[in-house]
Amino acid sequence: MRRWWQDLTDLVLPTDCGGCGRPRTVLCPRCRAALSRRAPRRVRPVPEPAGLPAVYAAAPYADAARAALLAHKERGALALAHPLGTALAGAVRAGLLGAGAGAEAGAGPAGGAVLLVPVPSARRAVRARGHDPGRRIALAAAAGLRRSGTPARALAVLRQRRAVADQSGLTSRQRLENVAGALEVAAGGARLLLGGPVVLVDDVMTTGASLTEAARAVTTAVYTARVREGMRERKSRSTQKEGNSLYGPPERAAEYGAGDVVCAAVVAASPDSFGIDRN
Repeated sequence: MRRWWQDLTDLVLPTDCGGCGRPRTVLCPRCRAALSRRAPRRVRPVPEPAGLPAVYAAAPYADAARAALLAHKERGALALAHPLGTALAGAVRAGLLGAGAGAEAGAGPAGGAVLLVPVPSARRAVRARGHDPGRRIALAAAAGLRRSGTPARALAVLRQRRAVADQSGLTSRQRLENVAGALEVAAGGARLLLGGPVVLVDDVMTTGASLTEAARAVTTAVYTARVREGMRERKSRSTQKEGNSLYGPPERAAEYGAGDVVCAAVVAASPDSFGIDRN
């Protein structure tokens, strides 16, 4: 009931800018520009975890961008999901272009709609906040991509399989250890992931630990799904020669990027990660 009432009041009552506090605006022009002042670009945390996909960010996690993200996440400023989703959509487009996945306006990847897979928040955090900010922003980003001509959908298939400690105050190595093996793809989710190229999405990247674990969980689930589909296909073809077919993906996986983690995209990343560009 509390969240329903918050959704309603966000729509009908005046609010303050989520970035600077300016009255009677969700996000003032100046703070909105902070999310789009620069083109989304490739970012790398230091140190960069092994297994982290290429990450693209719309803005540094500082000043107005940081304030807006915190207002949306911690204070329930739900109307900010639209401008934050717009920024995330820009980072997704940059990532698809960087991966050569055909994100030009009006074109979609050959392997199907782009699947935006949000990194899930801890269950206790969702209960405390009354919403899942990452999923909400992913939905807004998918809608923005569709409006611009890129087929996309948000696919919230990742789940926490065990509790993790609060990441704040942990070092990069401790964060990796904290989330290692913590995520899994929900039952039936792996087959959905075979419907198109996967872009992992989150609101913020600091050390990259969460995105690395998300990539591991998705890759593992997709590999298992491909093996199972391959086994079913072999059983239905009695004349097929025996071989090491565990590594022979089904025909659908041959489409560009279908089921593969193409890249990751975030609204904002730590300022230090913008300081390294090895492209």
